[in-house]
Amino acid sequence: MNTAPSSESAQGYAADARNENVLVYVNGEFFPRQQAMVSVFDSGFALGDGVWEGLRLVQGRLISLPAHLDRLYEGAKSIALDIGMDRAALERALWLTLERNGMTDGAHLRLMVTRGLKRTVNQDPRFVIGGATIVIVAEYKTPKPETRARGLSLFTSTFRTSGPDVFDLRLNSHSRLNLIQALIQAIHAGADEALMLDPRGFVASCNSTNFFIVRGDDELWTSTSLYSFKGITQGNVAAAWRAAGKVARECDFTLAQVYSAKEAFVTGTLGGVTPVTRIDGRPVGDGKPGPVTARASALYQAACLRD
Repeated sequence: MNTAPSSESAQGYAADARNENVLVYVNGEFFPRQQAMVSVFDSGFALGDGVWEGLRLVQGRLISLPAHLDRLYEGAKSIALDIGMDRAALERALWLTLERNGMTDGAHLRLMVTRGLKRTVNQDPRFVIGGATIVIVAEYKTPKPETRARGLSLFTSTFRTSGPDVFDLRLNSHSRLNLIQALIQAIHAGADEALMLDPRGFVASCNSTNFFIVRGDDELWTSTSLYSFKGITQGNVAAAWRAAGKVARECDFTLAQVYSAKEAFVTGTLGGVTPVTRIDGRPVGDGKPGPVTARASALYQAACLRD
């Protein structure tokens, strides 16, 4: 196996010089990226105490914006975090950020909300001073075409995903250390991303994306998300496949079934559908991005523009 660190990622994107001049929204004000800062006493910096969403701008539309805001507000409520802005005001802030940056297409936004500034660094939320910290970073991001042409390689990590009694991955929390540990392990094994199992040994997800395999008569299989994050793109891809009269299953499946899959791919907000061509050093199918993956990507993209 190649042990050199890989430079590819499901989160990778083509370099764009325009990103050096973007303006970042921080609590209602805009700052050049080099001047956009939060305090070392901020709950997010000190403790990972906050929630976030990633959104994609395509032809003047923020894809699945209502679903993303649903998840953000649900997550904030579950940890008793008062965002301090209603949905309409927060949505206006997103569009204002795009307007200030002159963005109409090909952008990715990271919306981050933390519990806010603390009087001192500790876990107790009662030490918060004032309201939540809200940051919106908008950048031009286009997935690398060479990544899609080659496909990603995955490595099955020994780090497992968690159940909701330990850490609920359906909560889009700033704290991602377990997933980062899995990715580091995969990188040192010469892979691009980590494939993670759940506590029972079934396939859960990748470290930052949801995972699909193609089985049987072009059926798509993906995790039930009992022990992983419930991806919005994951759901949109499955819905688009079913709308085309195909079968998409949310089910438990094993590594043995992964190794014998016809094709595999991952889904995420930035990359949409990205082929997977190697897992644990083994080729998936013929080791090249396949036609079912291409079809799933095309159906998803078409559905996004109709949304």
